[in-house]
Amino acid sequence: MLRYHHATDETARSRPARLNLLLTYGGWREAPAVQQLARLLEPMGINSVNADSGEEAAHLIRAMPIHIAVVDLTIPFHAPRSDGTVSPPGGGRILQLLGRLRPAPPTVIIRPRQPASRESVRGLSEALREGAFAVVDRPVHLETMLEVMRRVLRRHYADHWPDT
Repeated sequence: MLRYHHATDETARSRPARLNLLLTYGGWREAPAVQQLARLLEPMGINSVNADSGEEAAHLIRAMPIHIAVVDLTIPFHAPRSDGTVSPPGGGRILQLLGRLRPAPPTVIIRPRQPASRESVRGLSEALREGAFAVVDRPVHLETMLEVMRRVLRRHYADHWPDT
């Protein structure tokens, strides 16, 4: 289900959105930090769009400019079926779609905690080589996500907001 977070306070609503933030969620926790993040960034003019499946994310990527993406690697590619069957993870496919955009948006990857330190370092190195701005392990903390967003905004959009 697509969910758009729009400003609820009159001042924020009168300001146009300056930036579109794609948030994907693999369903691993109730009230995740990524949803809280949307509410906190809204007054700055950041329009957050959520996708619960890779298909929804792909639709959003085609429908609007994406300026920053938060991709949960475990997000199912297809929405769960009525019989409860869940499709394989689609985070990798979302990353491929984002990588084809020009310019490719800065991407924050959310991944499951790695069982071994060697696997963790290897996965981190690979993600950064493929263009990820940051990799965040679960559990995701709101403070961590706010700091990552601050760094993305400063490095990629300092004093120059993209045209939407």
